[in-house]
This record gives sequence, C-alpha cells and structure tokens, in this order.
Amino acid sequence: MPNYRRPWCPGGTWFFTVTCQHRYNDPPLIHNIDALRDSIHIVKRRHPFHIDAMVVLPDHLHAIWTLPPGDTDFATRWSLIKAGFARRIPRQDTGTSTDASERRTPSQRRRRERGVWQRRFWDHLIRDEEDYRRHMDYIHFNPVKHGLVARVADWPFSSFHRAVREGLYPLDWAADLDEEFEAGE
Repeated sequence: MPNYRRPWCPGGTWFFTVTCQHRYNDPPLIHNIDALRDSIHIVKRRHPFHIDAMVVLPDHLHAIWTLPPGDTDFATRWSLIKAGFARRIPRQDTGTSTDASERRTPSQRRRRERGVWQRRFWDHLIRDEEDYRRHMDYIHFNPVKHGLVARVADWPFSSFHRAVREGLYPLDWAADLDEEFEAGE
C-alpha cells in the first residue's frame, strides 16, 4: 500500500467521490435517497460544512464541500454519513453470496460493518477557481456521462437544480457537451 498523505487545508474546499462496495441489482443510493439526505443532515448539524455541489448516482456520488475555517476533518464526516446511511437502509440480497444479505469481507464481519460502501473515498483539494469550475461541471455532467439521462437538467439527484436557481448555470447548460460526448470528442 502506498504511503499516501492527504493534504490538510483548514477551511478548504474538497472534491469527493464516494462509492458503494458492490454493483447492486437494486442500487442503494437513489432508491434510498431520503436515508442519504437524513444522514447528511444529521452530520451537518453536529459537524457543519457547506455542500457546494453534489450528484447522487445509483452506486456512487460526487460532492464538493467547503469546511469551516480551521477545520480539516472531512474523514469523520464521511464516516458518520456512510454509517448513518447503512443503518437506515434494509439489507440487500446481492444474489451472489453465501451470506444471506450482503457480501461482506471478513474485516467487515469482524467490525460488524455493513457491506454497503467502499471503505475509502477519493478526495481532491480544490486549488483555484478554474479547478473549482471544472469539478462543478464534472459533477453536474456525470449523469449524462453515465447514460442515465440525455440532459443534465433531467437528473433529479443533483445540485444542478439549485445552481440554476442561483443563476450559476442556465437550465439548458451542457446541451452542446451532450452532443460532443455522444460523438466521442
């Protein structure tokens, strides 16, 4: 395992990718969106942060958060969100396991963890305005990229709709990108 060190930037803005452990027949995130929202809301009350952007896809999510000044602890927030979500959803039958409900690693069984999430997540410290804009666009375009919808505005589990209300994007944003993406450019 590499000797990975996360940069610590108190009050920083971060991009995250958080992924389910397995591909499910009934993907847990969008089918349990209220449980995810509740988990996030509870954590935000106890450990405040600002969600700049977020998109929830069937088996993963992307987010940009800004932490309060002097705060660097996004890992605890993600841990609490993931645990809270896992407690709120029913166990799933993956159809491929001898375990009657979820595939869990021996480590997860020892720790009494659910087999919902990958243990780790991807994080990236946003460096500047251009980096921020690129990651915002990436988040909002992701449902189109994955073939879930034809237009960005058609995906309901995205902060894109809030960004349109705030005047950050026009409702038809990325219509030309949709065509470029389909053409493989």
